[in-house]
Amino acid sequence: MRHPPKQAAWILNQASNIMRGGEPDDAKLHRLWLTLTYIHARSLAEGLPGRIGMRVFSGPFKGLELTPAALMGAFGPVLLGTYEHELHPYVEQAIARNYPQILNIGCAYGYYSVGLALRMPGTVVHAFDIDEAAQQKCREMSALNGVDARVRIGGEFRGEDFASYAGRNTLVVMDIEGAETQLLDPVRYPALAQMDVIVELHDLFDPSISRAIRERFAPTHEVAIVRNRPLLFDFAPVIGEGAYVDPFDNLIVTWENRAGPTPWAVMRRKAS
Repeated sequence: MRHPPKQAAWILNQASNIMRGGEPDDAKLHRLWLTLTYIHARSLAEGLPGRIGMRVFSGPFKGLELTPAALMGAFGPVLLGTYEHELHPYVEQAIARNYPQILNIGCAYGYYSVGLALRMPGTVVHAFDIDEAAQQKCREMSALNGVDARVRIGGEFRGEDFASYAGRNTLVVMDIEGAETQLLDPVRYPALAQMDVIVELHDLFDPSISRAIRERFAPTHEVAIVRNRPLLFDFAPVIGEGAYVDPFDNLIVTWENRAGPTPWAVMRRKAS
């Protein structure tokens, strides 16, 4: 895509500020690349609502209505429905298991909490986030989608709290920025041994996290580690058959701006 002249001038000014900084050249180049890529991804995303509206376009949560709070940053993957596309087959499997309750720990604005509640009309989703602003955003999106009676929102979740949800078929969906090693301990918190878990692992902070979580759950669960990978989206349903989308633009609009490896562990308890 070509940027409008005023926007292009602003982008070049941002680049000039980076280049005039006192960092080493390799650090400047890295920051310049990330900055320009982010701006490009954001610009591409801003053209999507006019074409497809404010509902998730594809994927497991197709039709989920998004509040403006969800369209932050480079939001292309969220609106297109490609967000965490590596997990989509496992999300569909989880939906088919029809859990009566889900614990979404680190719910943010409610993408998973509300999306799962929409797909699983008999399920109660307990959503937790330490950020009060995130809790409010989750409330707003659950109300917008008519599932607020089944999305119950709380603050900090502690390991001891798992016991309160024991005794029922339970799925844990977790994304807590590296603190997963503190909560996901089935020895300290035995109720976890009877729960299925989908968790984002923040190996970019500590490369040992994936190995540690796998080893902790191996005695009680079948564990799959799902790695990050790129995606090229089929834009034909969006802009029509035969319309050309530059492959780089396609890759960037579905880029999730991850700073390093964040694989997922999908852990299903073994049969007794």
